[in-house]
Amino acid sequence: MTPNKPQFNRRTRTYMRTVDTVSVLQRFLIVCEGKKTEPLYFEQFRAPGLVIEAKGIGMNTVSLVKEALRLQGEGTYDQVWCVFDKDDFEKIDDAIQFAHSRGMRTAYSNQAFELWYVLHFCCMQNALDRKAYIKMLERKEHLGFKYQKNDPRLYELLLPKINIAIKNAQKLLREYGKVKPSLNDPSTTIHKLVMELLEHAKPISERLR
Repeated sequence: MTPNKPQFNRRTRTYMRTVDTVSVLQRFLIVCEGKKTEPLYFEQFRAPGLVIEAKGIGMNTVSLVKEALRLQGEGTYDQVWCVFDKDDFEKIDDAIQFAHSRGMRTAYSNQAFELWYVLHFCCMQNALDRKAYIKMLERKEHLGFKYQKNDPRLYELLLPKINIAIKNAQKLLREYGKVKPSLNDPSTTIHKLVMELLEHAKPISERLR
């Protein structure tokens, strides 16, 4: 029997194929600067009908976007995201513009991805570096244990507070009159990618309503 072939609807850009009688409605390519933390986190949003390919490539800013373009050409995806931190890289604005000009989306953090984790517990508005974020996470009233980048527990532990993190990330962005990622410290748009993943991780019956 001839297997079902992928069908790509040009108008809606919806990737449809049959996998164990479940329709795949959305396929994500998420290309991350970090090799462990971000890919491990995003991969755990998997659900029937949602395919996530999260790749940690160890490149930054513009180089990351170029690699994402290469990887995009190797498959069929509904959404392609570039995820990176500002840290000490001043070209984050150029990288974001470059990605958007190629039809890709971006999720950045200024200064570091760990800011997204902190926002699950409080709306942190002080400009701090990655080490300071980690110290905050390790507080007794927050995680209460030593933070490790590749800790598989983080997704499940943070999930109940994810709506708090989304609201705090949105609040941070509203604090800036003009959005410029390299200057808006602290700020993050990780929540935009998370919201997309949560939407497409819903049961298929809910997504088709």
